[in-house]
Amino acid sequence: MADAKVIPFDDDRSRTRRRPVRDDGREAAVRALPAQAAVPEAGEGQEPRPGAGAAPRAGWDRALAGGLAFLRRRVTGEYEVDEFGYDEELTDQVLMSLLRPVAEKYFRVEVKGVENIPKDGGALVVANHSGTLPLDGLMMQVAVHDHHPAGRHLRLLAADLVFMLPVINELARKAGHTLACAEDAERLLRAGEIVGVMPEGFKGIGKPFAERYKLQRFGRGGFVSTALRAGVPIVPCSIVGAEEIYPMLGNAKTLARLLGLPYFPLTPTFPWLGPLGALPLPTKWTIQFGEPIPTDGYPLEAAEDPMLMFNLTDQVREQIQHTLYKLLVQRRSVFF
Repeated sequence: MADAKVIPFDDDRSRTRRRPVRDDGREAAVRALPAQAAVPEAGEGQEPRPGAGAAPRAGWDRALAGGLAFLRRRVTGEYEVDEFGYDEELTDQVLMSLLRPVAEKYFRVEVKGVENIPKDGGALVVANHSGTLPLDGLMMQVAVHDHHPAGRHLRLLAADLVFMLPVINELARKAGHTLACAEDAERLLRAGEIVGVMPEGFKGIGKPFAERYKLQRFGRGGFVSTALRAGVPIVPCSIVGAEEIYPMLGNAKTLARLLGLPYFPLTPTFPWLGPLGALPLPTKWTIQFGEPIPTDGYPLEAAEDPMLMFNLTDQVREQIQHTLYKLLVQRRSVFF
């Protein structure tokens, strides 16, 4: 398979749909689909023809042509990725298509307040983390892409472990995820991207079921410092429903150490039911994006003020926690 063309991250084309390019660097010609044959109208010497099946056939023809063109570009390498490995075309046409039914049909995710994410420019979305496996990050990515009026993409900051796993590493890069470090985050934010971070990390996603919806520590406020340096707003995000997909009743610490994992979950179904136990429970989710907290009014040296870091971090954490409690009170059932 040919290599994809890598474009500089700060190239202004990164925010628009990119045209295929050939191996010599020139823009590839795009051949228009053949026009559909006109259907004769009744009264012109021919019998009237039912048109109910024409539109679906045309739609299938276009979908097939688009799919074949997509496969050709993947084989020939006539697609582009940015310097982080993000493949917008693959994400939109394949990865989102696979995740969307999970969000809409399985978890029935209800999205609120997505208009609080700016229509353009950078922003840092800060969310709670839970669920034993990081499905909450993927569902948040679908929520932003499918529900935001501008159809924006969320670039998630992921832990080192994600990029050490075979296959997962490659898919994460293609989907726009990058290492959870200040340098990468600031570069993305300055380029006008929406960046998602879950400061609780493994302490949040691997906490016992008895501590569900109780936020863990948000670290030392590194995400606040990054937002201040980039001058972008912080958007708190609260996710309800993920805590119950894999109720973590215990942690096999010895086994986790042997496997090099931060924890090895014991749930009512895993590992007792084998692979079937890895199926998440079909809980009902709500993802709410809160009012943005602006940072562009602070001076440049504010990013080095530890007291300000602590206060803003605590403000974001409290807003997320308060919203979680409010959503839990409003929830009728874990599954409905």
